[in-house]
Amino acid sequence: MAPELAYTMEVNEKCDVFSFGVLTLEIIMGKHPGDLTSSLSSPTFTIRELLLKDVLDQRLSLPMDEAAREVLSIAKIAIACLHTIPQSRPTMRQVSQELSTQKPHLPNTLQSITLGEVVDLGGLIG
Repeated sequence: MAPELAYTMEVNEKCDVFSFGVLTLEIIMGKHPGDLTSSLSSPTFTIRELLLKDVLDQRLSLPMDEAAREVLSIAKIAIACLHTIPQSRPTMRQVSQELSTQKPHLPNTLQSITLGEVVDLGGLIG
């Protein structure tokens, strides 16, 4: 549930975007992301130091090459959707466009990318 719903009780597109982010993380993690959704926005929280590979579904082998680029892109999109400020979340159109674009080469391997680095890759809002 989007954090602003606790205060406004107003359901809108940005709440749906937040829910999409939670669902997307749940898919790549293999479980509900729990406190991870609210912890990512905290600049001092140690969750940012976690390696992306350590939050991916441990039942699956670590993706390589093209699949690794896709996983990184999906993680970046999911995290952008979880921004605590609703206006800073992308629109679903932006999410769709990002999902259909060519993925750049990885700056590092999935072995060494932290969640903080995924957050810092930038949002989808230009």
